[in-house]
Amino acid sequence: MKEFSFRTRQAQIAQMKSEEFDFVIVGGGINGAGIARDSASRGLSVALVEANDFGFGTSSRSSKLVHGGIRYLENLEFHLVFEALSERRILFEIAPHLVHPLRFVLPIYRDSRVGMLKMGLGMWLYDALSLFQAPELHERLNPKETVERLPMVKEEGLLGSYVYSDAYMDDDRLTIETLRSAHELGACCANYVEAVRGEFDGEGSLRALLCRDKLSGEEFWVRASHFLGAVGPWTDQLGTKIFDGWKRHLRPSKGIHITLSRERLPLSQAMVMAVDREKRIIFAIPRNDMIIIGTTDTDFSNDLNSVYSSCDDIDYLLKVVGEYFPKAGLTGDDIVMSYAGVRPLVDDGSQTESGTSREHLILRHPQNMTLVMGGKYTTYRKMSEETVDAALGTLSRSRLGALRPSSTKSSLNPLCTTDNLARSIQKVRRWSEETGLSGETLNWLVQNHAMEVEPLLEIWERRKNIGTSIWALEALFAIHFTMCLHLVDFYQRRTHLMLAYKGHGLELLKELGALFALELQWSDSELVREIDQVKEHLALELDWRK
Repeated sequence: MKEFSFRTRQAQIAQMKSEEFDFVIVGGGINGAGIARDSASRGLSVALVEANDFGFGTSSRSSKLVHGGIRYLENLEFHLVFEALSERRILFEIAPHLVHPLRFVLPIYRDSRVGMLKMGLGMWLYDALSLFQAPELHERLNPKETVERLPMVKEEGLLGSYVYSDAYMDDDRLTIETLRSAHELGACCANYVEAVRGEFDGEGSLRALLCRDKLSGEEFWVRASHFLGAVGPWTDQLGTKIFDGWKRHLRPSKGIHITLSRERLPLSQAMVMAVDREKRIIFAIPRNDMIIIGTTDTDFSNDLNSVYSSCDDIDYLLKVVGEYFPKAGLTGDDIVMSYAGVRPLVDDGSQTESGTSREHLILRHPQNMTLVMGGKYTTYRKMSEETVDAALGTLSRSRLGALRPSSTKSSLNPLCTTDNLARSIQKVRRWSEETGLSGETLNWLVQNHAMEVEPLLEIWERRKNIGTSIWALEALFAIHFTMCLHLVDFYQRRTHLMLAYKGHGLELLKELGALFALELQWSDSELVREIDQVKEHLALELDWRK
């Protein structure tokens, strides 16, 4: 894979200034990344700009699940579940280092709104909609077996449970890997570049976007035959900024998550907790060194750049978890971290947030922009393909005739296939002998990056003064291969340091800050500002503790 770094960004911006593209995409979340990859795979010339870090918004603040959506069966949204389960199967194949099978336990009680019989029928339907190609088919457990599987679960009134398969993922890394793949295919991508306003021709058609490099302050025009918007909950803001008379399409919904240590809630499988009065569910998901619990679902109309957890949000999740795990005695003091995001739900007139459909909408604006909004993270690849299909109608016949079919079912990263993961595991001992790095460190890197450990070690060999810690090596990878430009972005979206550990990685700030300063040539004052940003973000996320 090519370098994807601060140097890459400078070259990409220079190209954006000089070239006219087929497509310019606004938005570097998972949908923008998917559109860039799909477009570039067809042979289109593509540029993508993101106003913040890649995955800054919803794409890094999800439940980190790849799933069909078991609760959508009750709404009879069978097509949505079928599509999501089909995409789940594809993601297992194209991103095996980022998407992993996980078993989910769903307990049923005497007072549950859905009983054992009806839930059993739903489980058979879920397996059928996956074409019986789930990692494992569902199973039914009696009360004793359920408690053996989940020792801390509430036993009173327990009728039994069902266990089914879905998956967990690294949502932020999946976004970045998709962008890296798009870059490999020729797409121009740059973060911290904001679309400011549009330029229109005599017929009122959008022909260029004025963009601002938020690092240098420089403004420049990017020109294209057609423009695409994939900014999630910012869609109405973008539409209002670019077009006169824009009509609102979204019903933004806030969702928060909390993380706990696995010692406080030792789960080996995920848990599904039904909130019957609201016809919704909350997950408790084991991942690495933490348990993620979420999510809430409330209308949100405040600043999209400043969404954080409130005391009410925290109390709500703790109450639900307390009902299902009364033996745990969890309180706010047990929470390691919280994070919040906004879902870009399409306003379909539903009375409640949780009742609003997760269907996506592709809108062809008459002034030369195609926008995608809504949908599920799991189906991003399919949504991106459909969005590009919709936008192709704006191109000339001669241009269309030169294009290839979409190829987004191929591996996201050829160095991180299942075969290459096996190869890299076999090389750990040799790499350890050659570099002096511990087997533990190399095994960690291999699980995250497979054969990309090799180019990482080549860079490390030239930078041995940075030390041998896992996090220093991860920082080196982030800077050179994920266009990580800020220390706070590393803590938030390149690692789980802030989410999983009680110290939030603050003890590493000096070491990691020095590494970033060396690689990105920060001054002393810039380094101080970067460290302060990490601490400020942490304080804002945990402000509810006050």
